[in-house]
Amino acid sequence: MKVVILAGGLGTRISEESHLRPKPMIEIGDQPILWHIMKYYASYGFDEFIICAGYKQYVIKEYFAEYFLHNSDVTFDLANNGITIHNNNSEQWKVSVIDTGLHTMTGGRIRRIRPYVGDEPFMLTYGDGLCTVDLKALEEFHRSHGKTATITTVNISEMKGVLEVNDGGQVTSFREKEDRDASLINGGFMVFNKEIFDYLENDETILEREPLSRLSAEGQLMSYYHPGFWQCMDTQREKQKLEEYWASGKAPWKRW
Repeated sequence: MKVVILAGGLGTRISEESHLRPKPMIEIGDQPILWHIMKYYASYGFDEFIICAGYKQYVIKEYFAEYFLHNSDVTFDLANNGITIHNNNSEQWKVSVIDTGLHTMTGGRIRRIRPYVGDEPFMLTYGDGLCTVDLKALEEFHRSHGKTATITTVNISEMKGVLEVNDGGQVTSFREKEDRDASLINGGFMVFNKEIFDYLENDETILEREPLSRLSAEGQLMSYYHPGFWQCMDTQREKQKLEEYWASGKAPWKRW
């Protein structure tokens, strides 16, 4: 099963970093978060990737074109115009980086990579989130129900205390947040059958709006609930949190 990664957005919510490079190329430790995501998928045996690039897409292409330079020791023989690669730390991956446009929306980006996916089911995720989802179990769940789409759902906790207010404006209850207050959201790590392309009209199509709403209304959208670790990287604070996990040597997503 191929893995499609959305990596073409402008990353405006973390612009301190993304004005220099695409958001998925922002580093956690000494590697882009995109690399962490791909290593996680590959640890489950999913090693064929289609990257939907856009904003500064050449940065992603150059990274993979020079992957051995980033990850191996190299001797340059300038007199003879030769290169020797030592302890080659490459990956058994097949990576297609596709320019899906600068301003194309998420659904439009997926629509553009249809020729690279073919008619088989495929996985899809965003290029800015890490997790401990059991990807094999996710695949098995998707195949078992026969619907068009599966999204991984996660709980995102409330940040503040919880108020209950009556119609007259009186606060009837105030308490600290609890686990039961958490909202259920789409955490990415999705699986789609080829029928998803019937829901993607053009470059302006936003996957998370009309397509997923229509799939839900038609009974073609299933939820795979993940209660474990999940973290996106929308802000510098969230980036720092992921950095701290990695620096500790106990990053939850590191299973390679």
